[in-house]
Amino acid sequence: MTPTLQQLRYLVAVADCHSITAAAYSVYIAQPALSRSIQSLERDLGVELLDRRSRGATLTPMGARVVRLARTVLDAVEAIEDIRPPHGRSSSAGTLTVTVTPTLSLDLAADLVPSFTERHPGIEVRLLQHDSREALVEALTDGAAELGLVDLPVDKELSTHHLRDREVVLISPRGTGLPDPVPYRMLSGLRMVLPTPGTGRRTELEAMFGRLGVRPVPVVEADERLVWVTSVMDGLGSLIWYRDMVLRAFGHRVEVRSFTPPLLRAVGIVHRRRPLSRPARAFLSHARHNAPVREPAG
Repeated sequence: MTPTLQQLRYLVAVADCHSITAAAYSVYIAQPALSRSIQSLERDLGVELLDRRSRGATLTPMGARVVRLARTVLDAVEAIEDIRPPHGRSSSAGTLTVTVTPTLSLDLAADLVPSFTERHPGIEVRLLQHDSREALVEALTDGAAELGLVDLPVDKELSTHHLRDREVVLISPRGTGLPDPVPYRMLSGLRMVLPTPGTGRRTELEAMFGRLGVRPVPVVEADERLVWVTSVMDGLGSLIWYRDMVLRAFGHRVEVRSFTPPLLRAVGIVHRRRPLSRPARAFLSHARHNAPVREPAG
């Protein structure tokens, strides 16, 4: 039996959310109904798509292959649906507002937006920058933006589409004398540049420090990226940030170390749980196909 588009959408949702429960929530269906749909698809295809012996919803190798094919089919269906102009206008015309944090705005400005607008010249993309994930989520829920590019996870009320994993590294002044990779225990007593207390980013870092049982020493507390960069280059302390930001922000003037084990942070596109506009669907499809699954460590 030929898989239905609905079954393919459910399977892709599971792949994106890494959880059957979260996937069901994202596609507005009860979890038992989604599970039955995936099981029916497995029976029709005669293969296992999910490894039910592992925690969460892990795709089998055949499941990953089917997801890749399903994305191609669903993208083609969306493209066909977009052929008919809405209300007599060109289907490519429209404006899309995307909200983003300062760190991730570089990803949009340098990569996704230019390549997207080249492919969809009739769509104007407006970037709405917010200094915190909390403000970004508020912009989405208030309707000020339709899509958000953000570190995951975010508010569970939003639909989430995983794009890539970014490596989080330790950036230090020259001559710090730490091993590479650096064990987490060596963060204890390390002089560090940290976000302001009470902010979302600082709360996340403190939670991580608590889980690891380490106590760094804050020497600079600020939310401005320029302050972070200058503080490290002036030798005041180390910074936890993304590897792909190092060259852009610091050049070769600092020491960069991976953690052991490596520390990865998911990045994705989020939006309110409702049907997307055609420009938003086109942008989401473009982002899925043009964002690397994992950046190289090095």
